[in-house]
Amino acid sequence: MAHVVKKMTNTEILAMKKDLAHAVLEKTPPGAVFSAKLPDCTVTAYNSGKVLFQGKGAEEASQKFSGQVSPSKVKSKTTKPPHRYAPPQNAAELSMIGSDEVGTGDYFGPMTVAAAYVSRDQLELVRELGVKDSKHLNDKQIVQIAKELIHTVPYSLLVLNNEKYNELQQKGMTQGKIKAILHNRALQNVKAKIEGEEIDGILVDQFCEPGVYFNYLTKEKNLLKEGIYFATKGESIHLAVAAASILARYSFLKEMDKLGARFNTVIPKGAGPHVDVKAAELAEKFGESVFDTATKKHFANTQKALNLLKKKRS
Repeated sequence: MAHVVKKMTNTEILAMKKDLAHAVLEKTPPGAVFSAKLPDCTVTAYNSGKVLFQGKGAEEASQKFSGQVSPSKVKSKTTKPPHRYAPPQNAAELSMIGSDEVGTGDYFGPMTVAAAYVSRDQLELVRELGVKDSKHLNDKQIVQIAKELIHTVPYSLLVLNNEKYNELQQKGMTQGKIKAILHNRALQNVKAKIEGEEIDGILVDQFCEPGVYFNYLTKEKNLLKEGIYFATKGESIHLAVAAASILARYSFLKEMDKLGARFNTVIPKGAGPHVDVKAAELAEKFGESVFDTATKKHFANTQKALNLLKKKRS
């Protein structure tokens, strides 16, 4: 079984616990702050500051958090050298296609993946539109900027509804593999739209090691590999990734609005306790089929919602 150990501060551990609220287990091992069960990885954070990732998705899961990850058997604190798919130093000045995804940690709503192309001639214009890391923009700003972006840059937007997501997940496909497939297809779509134009590269907002990413895509008929780079926090490296992030978020917000209209209620984002309450409410009113069509059913929120429902009925 693959395993990775990471040293984190108390603040980082608490932030991670909040991020993994949908998967936190009720029982924790001795000396642990919390333990969370993901589809292909178990995460256990200890009072000592060490965090253990176990399972085939250990490497991918560990990369979602800042700081240096080192294998558990390696004592050395030597900094890991950049991989060969790291973007060039002048990446921000180049003509590039970028990709990013939204909705992977949200219990309700779909996974949305977007790819966008920003040429060096468009960099200033895109910057003037307010494009930057979507995490620093509120929903109102996202919508406003996205409405301008869709008329400014070539892009591709893919939406994976929850029903299809659950079907793939139940067949054994990990969330990482699903993301890789959608990124690859969105990037292919944009490259086809700008056929004949010379680009300097493609930047994927990194959610797993490049080798793992390509392994996920071994059965894909068309694999985009030439001129591709990977980097965490890609939005801060090139505006193409930032633009893709905004478009993906914009699409996610629209889909959440549709979901809310369908159930005539406001659907909460994230995967915290408030989400459990809403899920239980919807299941009571519309039946437990809502878990199949409106949620990422394998999240721990499903069982928590069912427990709330059971308590209410008893």
